[in-house]
Amino acid sequence: MGTIKLLDCTLRDGGYVNDWKFGQKNLISVFERLTDAGVDIIEIGFLDERRPFDIDRSIMPDTACVNQIFGSLDKKQAMVVGMIDYGTCGIKNLQPCEDCFLDGIRVIFKKHLMVPAMEFCRQVKALGYRVFAQLVSITSYNDEELSALADLVNDVKPYAVSMVDTYGLLHPEDLLHYYEILDRQVCPEVQIGFHAHNNFQLAYANALAFLGKEARHDIVVDGTLYGMGKSAGNAPLELLGMRLNDRFGGHYRIDPMLEAIKESVMDFYETSPWGYKTFFYLCGRNNCHPNYVTYLEAKKNLSVSKIDALLAQIEPEEKKLLYDKLVAEKLYDDYLSGEGNDADAKEAFREELSGRTVLTVGPGKNILLQQKAVKQFCEKNRPYVISINYIPEFMDVDCVFVTNGKRYHDMVLSLKQEKNQNVKLLATSNVECRNGQFDFVMNRAPLLENEERITDNSFLMLLKFFRMLKIDEVYCAGFDGYSDKEDNYCNPAMEYSFVKREALHLNYHMKKRITELRENMKIHFITYSAYDVVEDINGAAI
Repeated sequence: MGTIKLLDCTLRDGGYVNDWKFGQKNLISVFERLTDAGVDIIEIGFLDERRPFDIDRSIMPDTACVNQIFGSLDKKQAMVVGMIDYGTCGIKNLQPCEDCFLDGIRVIFKKHLMVPAMEFCRQVKALGYRVFAQLVSITSYNDEELSALADLVNDVKPYAVSMVDTYGLLHPEDLLHYYEILDRQVCPEVQIGFHAHNNFQLAYANALAFLGKEARHDIVVDGTLYGMGKSAGNAPLELLGMRLNDRFGGHYRIDPMLEAIKESVMDFYETSPWGYKTFFYLCGRNNCHPNYVTYLEAKKNLSVSKIDALLAQIEPEEKKLLYDKLVAEKLYDDYLSGEGNDADAKEAFREELSGRTVLTVGPGKNILLQQKAVKQFCEKNRPYVISINYIPEFMDVDCVFVTNGKRYHDMVLSLKQEKNQNVKLLATSNVECRNGQFDFVMNRAPLLENEERITDNSFLMLLKFFRMLKIDEVYCAGFDGYSDKEDNYCNPAMEYSFVKREALHLNYHMKKRITELRENMKIHFITYSAYDVVEDINGAAI
């Protein structure tokens, strides 16, 4: 193996976290810490003609703007590069290299653009820059396509060609397969690089596999401070530097990297954390573009396992990594017209309630404090009792309305008790049943309060569902309203962290919506409820 170069792309890939707004002081501080650390190549951001110049951002319309931000700094030993996503910054926006702070430019491109993108690389190289050809989504290439790309590389002879695991799909053995093809077919003077993402928690492991493979080319390995970057993040630069020092004769100073993390990175992590998440696992598991997951999650109607199942159905195969909104829309529409159609469940539940007085039971403290009144009501009216996301201890219920996976998890043991074995479950579509299926499943999205900060109040969801069924009268107990000072639930462990903070707004909104619902439905409270008097946001009766 030849030499190994360590490349930092915090100011570029990390910019996906904060829209590249690091702030001028952070831009300079990160750069100086990286040169202090002895990092070989520093990528200072994107060149993108669509974005106006902002001295606080590491995304710039042309190379002249690079000089405005970084031009007075000492590069020391580092090669400084920028990145162009092919098609977003024309050659007219690039000065000759001798007039620019940049030494090189990395050009990223998708497989179907490889021919014009490599011609663009040739033009950039003619301006004197060291050019890196960055192969977006290396996993989208088959062996023949990668061989064709190698032929283009040998013709243009860029400084380096890099494998980019855009969606974090690679396992070490797959990475080495691509690496071996490039190592065998690309001319020796072109370096080979690798850029990892962490969807499968393998960014660092893949980088180590890349570093450990005996090959004939000089290589470049990418990392970012604390793994800061798009989606699940990148291989952490400080780990790569440590490994290169320990096993490959590197002389990188780790302390400046750690100082840069503390001074310039952690504030962004606290507000917009990156790293391994279920979201990115779903993308990786299904070899699909993240926008498909975003689209399905935004519907607010699907459990995580249902999203996973739908992603597996994306067709045709080539659309998986090239997001197509029409494909996403058809996927969801097919779900709604099939198993997502809740018309039969609505009719079955309407029959369930036929001829019965309906009592809805919530978890407010008054369900215990006024349990005598509740018992008297039940003895007199023999109602159909529906509790919401819990099972009250002092009374029997006929059905539980389940809207939250965690709440369902918490009541599973109660449901196994003999007295509750005949309790039916009415669930919204975002909750998955254990060991079987729910008795009734309703689409969640139409029940949400979409214009509110808190969209999924389960009491309002159930009342809206009753209105859909044309239930004209309902009795309610245990819906006290919210306090910003006291516990709000008969079981304090049920309280969400945001409730006290949002108490005033929640009470106002609940009163307002219940007043609206009462235009078509009689709603009676048999325990005290703040919702039974309508007031404005300041507490005055209206």
